[in-house]
Amino acid sequence: QAREVIAGFTICNDVSVREWQMRSPTATLGKSFDTHGPLGPWLVTADGLPGVHDLSLKTWVNGELRQNGRTSELIYRFGEMLVELSTVFTLEPGDILTTGSPAGVGGAMQPPQYLKVGDVCRVEIEGIGYIENRVVPEP
Repeated sequence: QAREVIAGFTICNDVSVREWQMRSPTATLGKSFDTHGPLGPWLVTADGLPGVHDLSLKTWVNGELRQNGRTSELIYRFGEMLVELSTVFTLEPGDILTTGSPAGVGGAMQPPQYLKVGDVCRVEIEGIGYIENRVVPEP
């Protein structure tokens, strides 16, 4: 039943400022800066993506593969996430929910590898396409 209210799927580049995440008891503050969380390149309707629970998720930084996962590895299936979140707050038409990143974030690498000005980050999801963003200095 939850699946029936999902309009579609897109890509979100889950950009975070780690220093701000560490200052806060939740990850939200480090993900809430202007220009963070770019979406796109378009919305694929739910009926146009039948295998949504096992799609390839990949992230490259400057052409180097950094993350290589699958939607089947996410903690919650999409319908379960909707049900769980709707017990806490009201979901409205047009709301956008994100799942977070697959394994392989730069901060977990040894040594840590954080994005820097000039880096190009490409996020791709099978069946949807890709979004590519260049890291720019703060305005």
